[in-house]
Amino acid sequence: MTVDPSSEIHASAVVEPGAKIGPGCKIGPYSVIGPDVHLVRDVDVKAHVVLDGLTTIGADTTIFSFASIGVEPQNVRYRGERTRLVIGDRNRIFQYATICVGTVDGGGVTEIGNDCMLMIGAHVAHDCKVGDHVVMVNYAAIAGHCTVGDHVTIGAQAGVHQRCRIGEGAMVGGHAAVARDVIPYGTVYGERATLRGLNIVGLRRRGIEPSEVRKFQSAFQAIFRNSGNIRDSAKEFMDLADSNDQIREMVEFILDGGTRNLCTPGPIDDPEE
Repeated sequence: MTVDPSSEIHASAVVEPGAKIGPGCKIGPYSVIGPDVHLVRDVDVKAHVVLDGLTTIGADTTIFSFASIGVEPQNVRYRGERTRLVIGDRNRIFQYATICVGTVDGGGVTEIGNDCMLMIGAHVAHDCKVGDHVVMVNYAAIAGHCTVGDHVTIGAQAGVHQRCRIGEGAMVGGHAAVARDVIPYGTVYGERATLRGLNIVGLRRRGIEPSEVRKFQSAFQAIFRNSGNIRDSAKEFMDLADSNDQIREMVEFILDGGTRNLCTPGPIDDPEE
């Protein structure tokens, strides 16, 4: 066990031999830190937290009570292999959140980026890749092998099917069941989530110029309102992709493909507010 002298560990906490506790860390009452956990710097672990597995937690991250981080994956083929969890900097992981280590079949590592907020009861399963500035609202759940881009918001009690891709800047509505890939900046909701438009509010918050948003909207509408093949429609916008980052991301996402189909439109909303 390596504990920096500037760290504060409550007398009732259990820090197992082998753990690495970096400078400025705080570990609250009755928390349990496993032997392969590494807290990099200024990590604040509140009371009654479990940190386990080959887990690295980046600087300035706060983990609230009753969260279980680095726990065994919920996978019937897992046999105790030494797989990993890597969490970046400045994350806030709230009460009862659960995050699993990876599996051998999925590459062996679950990753969460920087500046994310996982609210009460959020779940990130094995082998997921979660980007930066992701918000998971209360009891949202991501199944195994999913990829979630930067600046994604997943609403309360939404569920994402295993191996789905959620593109950058997408918005998943509360209670949605997402069983298909979601394009970058798409908005999906519904009991079986369908694509309802673009996340215009999110684009504006990112500082995207209105003229660029309008170009993106036009490309989106042309691709998804076309009665033909979506991939073929997306290819027609390759020329515009060089001049508009959002179009480029959407076109590349569609053409790259994945193991699941794309979320496609129900009624398309074109919000201007």
